[in-house]
Amino acid sequence: MPASAAQPAAPLPPPTPQNRLLALLGRAGLLDWFLPALAGVVALAYLVPEVGSKTSPLPWKVFTTGGVMLVFFFYGLRLSLAKLRDGTRNWRLHLVVQLTTFVLFPLLALAARPLFGSEQGRLLWQSIFFLCTLPSTVSTSVVMVSMARGNVPAAIFNASISSLAGIVLTPLWVRAVLHTGSDSDLSGLALSLAWQVVLPVAAGMLLNGRFGTWAEANKSRLRILDQVIILSIVYTSFCESFAEGIFRSFAPTTVAGLAVGMVGLYFLVFGLVAGLSRLLGFSAADRTVAIFCGSKKSLVHGSVMASLLFPAAAATGALLLPLMLYHALQIVLASVMAQRFGRQAAADSAPAPG
Repeated sequence: MPASAAQPAAPLPPPTPQNRLLALLGRAGLLDWFLPALAGVVALAYLVPEVGSKTSPLPWKVFTTGGVMLVFFFYGLRLSLAKLRDGTRNWRLHLVVQLTTFVLFPLLALAARPLFGSEQGRLLWQSIFFLCTLPSTVSTSVVMVSMARGNVPAAIFNASISSLAGIVLTPLWVRAVLHTGSDSDLSGLALSLAWQVVLPVAAGMLLNGRFGTWAEANKSRLRILDQVIILSIVYTSFCESFAEGIFRSFAPTTVAGLAVGMVGLYFLVFGLVAGLSRLLGFSAADRTVAIFCGSKKSLVHGSVMASLLFPAAAATGALLLPLMLYHALQIVLASVMAQRFGRQAAADSAPAPG
């Protein structure tokens, strides 16, 4: 054999389940610095709560308020009125997704209310109910539907409509059930929502025709802005909660039980929507949209809404705890399920042998 002949490559070892999961999350664009950073800012808030609390000399409120406005402006910049208008045709699918997000989730939380009897349990239930009133995510929902070979345009439409509807429906649910504030505060809440959320979104949508292409081309960079603002809101919220001693009565077993409950909530909604979609005769692509868009909850909206709906509450960090757990778990669980759906869709569309 000539010396220059290539030697046969040694066979690669079979991938472990852990490596497969890491590769899957990497493909989805979800394996990045954000989840470790989220845990990091909570740890930092525990160590030095005075830096981010209300007594801090740093202008956290100015930074987070301006950041929220920028996040929603760039979100509006990527919203095309033409695409939203074209997406209204598949109304049965859209109705299922929105009713799941804004009706099924809150009703499940209300049904679980008797299970939380103590004072600590009451705070946990309030935080879970707040989670259940939130809209769906945009980027994660669309990524998962794409991985699962679903109807991506319908996913974009539903995630966008959910985010817009959440501006109104989340505060309505919270005010009606949790009775936050008084009736005299409604005008202040409406004003805060208007200038921090509604007006930036509207301004962005008006400029979509001119700058929408640029925003879409730079969506990964704009996503970093989203994440930085979320981290700052989470940090200041937990600083205030730690400074007031809100978490002193939360045992590690309580947090672990909450995480298990979030997994159960995710799979319960996942199964109910899958069954309803089959009952309604949805195609596989539309069923994928209903399942993945309907089961998500937005950490962006949750962080913003917590600061707006509970402005004087030292327990805002505790209110965000279930949402943070659900956010992390939905990324991992949905990634695994989306990969499974994608393999099944590929197998179903493959030509028959022979």
